[in-house]
Amino acid sequence: MFSKILIANRGEIACRVIKSARAMGIKTVAVYSEADADALHVEMADEAVAVGPAASSESYLVIDKIIEACKQTGAEAVHPGYGFLSENAAFATALDAAGIAFIGPPVGAIKAMGDKIESKKLAQEAGVSTVPGHLEAITDPEEAVKIANGIGYPVMLKASAGGGGKGMRLAWNDDEAREGLVSAMNEGRSSFGDDRVFVEKFIQEPRHIEIQVLGDKHGNVIYLGERECSIQRRHQKVLEEAPSPFLDEATRKAMGEQAVALAKEVDYCSAGTVEFIVDKDRNFYFLEMNTRLQVEHPVTELVTGLDLVELMLRVAYGEKLPLTQKDVKLTGWALEARFYAEDPERGFLPSTGRLVRYSPPKERDGRVRVDTGVREGGEISMFYDPMIAKLITYGEDRNAAIDTMREALDDYYVRGLNHNLAFLSHLVAHPRFREGQMTTNFIAEEYPDGLTPEHMLPTDPKLLAAAGAIIEFCSVNRDKATRGGIMNYSVFIGEEDPTELSLTVEIGKDADIVTFDGGETLEIKSNWTAGMPLFEATVGGRVAIVQIDLTDSGYVLSHAGTRALVRVVEARLAALQRLMPYKPPPDMSKFLLSPMPGLLVRVSVEEGQTVKAGEELAVVEAMKMENVMRAVSDGVVTVLHAAAGDSLAVDQKIIEFE
Repeated sequence: MFSKILIANRGEIACRVIKSARAMGIKTVAVYSEADADALHVEMADEAVAVGPAASSESYLVIDKIIEACKQTGAEAVHPGYGFLSENAAFATALDAAGIAFIGPPVGAIKAMGDKIESKKLAQEAGVSTVPGHLEAITDPEEAVKIANGIGYPVMLKASAGGGGKGMRLAWNDDEAREGLVSAMNEGRSSFGDDRVFVEKFIQEPRHIEIQVLGDKHGNVIYLGERECSIQRRHQKVLEEAPSPFLDEATRKAMGEQAVALAKEVDYCSAGTVEFIVDKDRNFYFLEMNTRLQVEHPVTELVTGLDLVELMLRVAYGEKLPLTQKDVKLTGWALEARFYAEDPERGFLPSTGRLVRYSPPKERDGRVRVDTGVREGGEISMFYDPMIAKLITYGEDRNAAIDTMREALDDYYVRGLNHNLAFLSHLVAHPRFREGQMTTNFIAEEYPDGLTPEHMLPTDPKLLAAAGAIIEFCSVNRDKATRGGIMNYSVFIGEEDPTELSLTVEIGKDADIVTFDGGETLEIKSNWTAGMPLFEATVGGRVAIVQIDLTDSGYVLSHAGTRALVRVVEARLAALQRLMPYKPPPDMSKFLLSPMPGLLVRVSVEEGQTVKAGEELAVVEAMKMENVMRAVSDGVVTVLHAAAGDSLAVDQKIIEFE
């Protein structure tokens, strides 16, 4: 076996590879950019080598620097992780020329499957079901319109070298086809150095289901079941699970065998994924093959009991697969939630900043797993993908995995930047998701405006009221809390038109009793003490976790994806609290504000110009994604507060209207 490997990546995947290598007794080398000098993967590795500035194009993507790091440290092999150079044939070729093993598939397979246009042609030749489309690269917007009309709307415009949702645009009409081609080309050029774009039919009511394959250098290829990845936004996966709640055994077998046949066609070895689009009648169509480890591989590991990174290492060293297809058994259910630095209340736009507080849920009993590459005090920068971590849960069945996920999300305490934990809580609690009734349109259909104030309203105000009352009592009466005590409170939940609940708190040695006006009681068992950010309790035999933030006027309490300002006052002061006026936030409707930190690529209007609703105003680039901002109503531009090329902070003024 290899004695030392280098991980040509960063963040959670680098940490993930290090864990498996360490368990196998293999030493590891990390590489890092200037922005990642203090990163967790650098600390975890046995050695670390600096490879350049923050921009990945000057560090992680420079092949010569990675090879030099291998030579400098004596690393015998390179694990590329995913993203960056993981599907770069030139990188694998350069490693081979330098006598360094590539922990991945052969160059021929990378070339054949790494190009979306060529891979679809190869799949057709191999008899794999493919989506109708035009598989030649196009560059002219009018040609895109002609082809789209020939195929029939809706169509998808895709960058040939794209991945991770980048370089993809859905078009329902001619205008969207023209605009989508330009955007897809720009993102393909920016993210992958390749602006070729092709067009294919968009399957309506689609589900995204992928097959995990694994091959060795001796011609053995097996499939390890499927993963359902239909919960997406902007073609970026958000929730994944294994197995799929939609497939029957016959479809699973047919998809698996087709995936294996395609892998064998290109002499595939190592871990890889064949992705399919599946329609409502379980007809499936080849989408692409990812010749690398997938972000969502942990769910497959939990239901198969296999370590995919370990198997990749063994295959790369030349060992045979230790199992055959008949040995593959799927047991239980696993769910993965991608924890992103983004703002669901601003259309899921990326967020950057420092992790002032970072406390992930405890990993326990193989039922909760956290794959991360960050720690408290770390910074999420604009240079890399905004994923902070992956939260993975396991259960004997799907409902058990979902219930564990809901509890673990409440237990994940992060402050310092905007993130999507509350949104994830909403997703896993949604009735359609619980029933397994989802398509890739799920988020667009159920959350067209992202996470709105209506979504954040507490579904169980009595739980927040009881938690707030106990928190208030134990914070104010710390000496009494150790012996017990009773207090009458009025609790106001919300800001503009708060809900008022009157209750009595009785602090006991073994449990606290909260009695509401009307006689309803809650028995709450908790070890909470003043200063703890999480109120963890058993309420009526059910575990409940409430997150706490202090404000000048009370507490902001969060639970199960909801959030509310909670003011707790002694009952005798309730009349005064009712007289407190509500102060509305300032009206910023006359301004176009930057929804995220980023680069102002262009301003599409001039001072004095009249604009119509829906008209493009400006484009801001962040995380290599172009974000087009449009007018929400008719108006006249009075002042341009920023110009193309400016670096913008969140909420910075760009345009002012009269």
